[in-house]
Amino acid sequence: MSQADFGRLEINLAEHEMPGLMMMRRIYGPSKPLKGARIAGCLHLTIQTAILIETLQELGAEVRKII
Repeated sequence: MSQADFGRLEINLAEHEMPGLMMMRRIYGPSKPLKGARIAGCLHLTIQTAILIETLQELGAEVRKII
């Protein structure tokens, strides 16, 4: 298993521990309420922050990651 595959597996497992963000994706994802928003973040990249970034992107935001 490659590192990328392992990372995606870890993210998929962690999504089950973050039901609030998953609910926001389901409810608000199709309407893209953050479309046009540009968000920059300077943070440690963890599985949880990866899920947050993916959620912001699914809600329509353009996310710039500064690692």
